[in-house]
Amino acid sequence: MKLAFSTLGVPGLPLPDVLRLATAHGYHGVELRTHPEEPVHTGLGPAERADVAAEFKGAGVELLGLAGYARVAAPGDDEPVLAEIRALVDLAHDLGAPYVRVFPGGDLDVQSPEEADATAARRLGTAAEHANDLGVRILLETHDSHRTAADAMRVLGLVGHRQVGALWDVMHTWLGGEQPSETYAALSPHLGYVQVKDIASVEDTTPLPLGAGVLPLAECVEVLSRHGWDGWLCWEYEKRWYEDAAPLPDLLGPGREHLSRLLNESA
Repeated sequence: MKLAFSTLGVPGLPLPDVLRLATAHGYHGVELRTHPEEPVHTGLGPAERADVAAEFKGAGVELLGLAGYARVAAPGDDEPVLAEIRALVDLAHDLGAPYVRVFPGGDLDVQSPEEADATAARRLGTAAEHANDLGVRILLETHDSHRTAADAMRVLGLVGHRQVGALWDVMHTWLGGEQPSETYAALSPHLGYVQVKDIASVEDTTPLPLGAGVLPLAECVEVLSRHGWDGWLCWEYEKRWYEDAAPLPDLLGPGREHLSRLLNESA
């Protein structure tokens, strides 16, 4: 498996500094939080996009994916959501990123679960055609209204398109009560990559160094290894949402060592 980290952990950090952190601490790739607050977003012009792609290539670091914020199950008109996904897919294509992350974002106060599923599936199925043309895969993250693999599979089963898959966020499936073996069994035909992290408890989701909290990271890695899965583990450290959390740069080296140890133990 290859290791990456998300720029959610280093909010607003210039891309050259992000790439220096990746190379200094032995990470193979980076997931870019794609938001107007960040250096890389869908408003970049052609020359800026070319520069970003060149910086990754020059550093020898892979661009794993773009972590966007489109909410595919959200109530409302389809077109604004589809436009947001298309913009992310276009950017991913221009930068050479294989994946785009989207959220479910359903609102079960105003939708039935069936309505949320159908809305997400309809939009993802439509967006898949554009993604297919550009060679980009859209990944539905286990998150918010669809936090477990069982939830995500209700949507993915309706979509049935190879350019739409799943992003396994290990915190959300754990909070949803799923065991890693159950999550993997459900998502494995659709799995793009895995986001790892650690937290203190159900009540306190402040990010912690990997291995310092309660999330079943060893079990997740063991399940993936046992099934011969050779994709990406991406550390999503939610510094942007928790300003008092320790700075990520100081944790990147020990975090990579922890993941490498889990991989060795599960080999």
